[in-house]
Amino acid sequence: MDEGKRSKGLGKSCVLLIVIAGVERLAFKGVASNLITYLTDVVKMGNSSAAKTVNNWCGVTSILSLLGALVADSYWDRYSTIIASSLLYVVGLAALTSTALLRAWLPPSKTSSSLSLFWSLYLISIGQGGYNPCLQAFAADQLECDDELPCTKDDQSTKKKSSFFQWSYFSICTGSLLGVSLMSYIQDTFGWGLGFAIPTIAMVASVVCFSCGTRTYIHKQLKDEKKPIEEIIQGIKETVSKMLNGRITLPEKDSDRVELELQGSPLCNQDSDSSKRIDENPNNEIVTFDMRRLLRLLPIWVTLLMFAVVFQQPATFFTKQGTTMKRSIGSSFVIPPATLQTAITISIVLLMPLYDKMVIPFIQIITRTDKGITVMQRMGIGMVLSIAAMAIAAIVETKRLKISKSGLLESQSSTVPMSIFWLLPQYILLGISDVFTVVGMQEFFYTQMPSRMRTMGIALYLSVFGVGSFLSALLISIIEIVTCASGQRQSWFSDDLRQARLDNYYWLLALLSTLSLIVFICLCKLYNGRN
Repeated sequence: MDEGKRSKGLGKSCVLLIVIAGVERLAFKGVASNLITYLTDVVKMGNSSAAKTVNNWCGVTSILSLLGALVADSYWDRYSTIIASSLLYVVGLAALTSTALLRAWLPPSKTSSSLSLFWSLYLISIGQGGYNPCLQAFAADQLECDDELPCTKDDQSTKKKSSFFQWSYFSICTGSLLGVSLMSYIQDTFGWGLGFAIPTIAMVASVVCFSCGTRTYIHKQLKDEKKPIEEIIQGIKETVSKMLNGRITLPEKDSDRVELELQGSPLCNQDSDSSKRIDENPNNEIVTFDMRRLLRLLPIWVTLLMFAVVFQQPATFFTKQGTTMKRSIGSSFVIPPATLQTAITISIVLLMPLYDKMVIPFIQIITRTDKGITVMQRMGIGMVLSIAAMAIAAIVETKRLKISKSGLLESQSSTVPMSIFWLLPQYILLGISDVFTVVGMQEFFYTQMPSRMRTMGIALYLSVFGVGSFLSALLISIIEIVTCASGQRQSWFSDDLRQARLDNYYWLLALLSTLSLIVFICLCKLYNGRN
């Protein structure tokens, strides 16, 4: 539909898409949050194998968002990509549900059941790879602002953009909260068939709602320019050619414009300037210009990977820790371990509405600036909180191990006489860090990309968690190799958590995260010095 008069707030189509994004999170988290329990209890995998499987699956799911973004920006439009990928998403969820039901009713062969399980999981990955980045970018298109929204000097447009990112993430976290809490309880209490069927039904409903709003959507028409994938390939060829010829130089005229800004403010007027250079320069200098802009995001992207590794722990080892602790409330109700992940989303849901009204005014008093903190400072605060969360997790795990070996544990019992609520502080801190870092990452990567490559910006943000998942799985494998080579009796990730050393693992993550934070701060100072 054509853009009409601009509203002061978020339009109806934008609100609809924000709600749909929340429903999608309910479906995905309803599967992902408790998947490690399904793999260990039903599929009978070991702890380390199940953790690596979950990490690899989450990694592939997030990395495929880069492919989905390229398809949407280069060949299809975002709307068409959402429709096609949502169908694959639904088919994958339906296949996963069927696998769980058949496993409950029939004694399947181990090979065939494992193949059908992994086919369904990775079909979900392919579907979400196109669905997630395109839905978020398409929702941002509904803001009824110019393509250069991040560069506008209109305060109303800037507030609208910030409001969109805040409420979009609020919806995502609300859906995640329902997926983690409700689905985990249903899966542990009523069975995995019903526990996977409800996310499937929710996803089908979201696709129907999305289709019903088709006539109200704003479909932005991009100028007839090179496809982003062609630009990337051509930029790589030109960069390699210059490297071979020793002719890599940075033009003085544009040096200030292409540098990242510490304040997270976007590179204004770049697209319009780029268009002029395309007209004036038959060699398409804009291609290498955009490539430089993209490459300058990579150092920041790399420093955020350890934050993503830390965020793999609640769905893997935090959940397995909870299975060994006292979980009963009263005489009959038993808390599913995965439901403690709701503490993360509850923290986000409670803090998000207060962020602009209480947190920012308080920071403004301290910093004596109108904005309070910049986008990159916001990400840094979240990284600090994630380090604190891992330190607390290590201390709590040390206490759990001490109790389990102190003789207080009954010989035939695997339950440590220590309440599962001891795990709450680490979950809550991760939730608070999420509000700072993840929302900052969304805004940072979206605003730093050219308007025709905004889907790629969202995909870059998502890919941080994808590569972080792979790094988490790789780290587990390396630690297992090293501990075996050193002659230690038990792996840090032993199936018997009374013999495991997850506390050492958490301290290692805290150390690596601290090193990443130091590099992040150095990069910020470097970029600040160039502004």
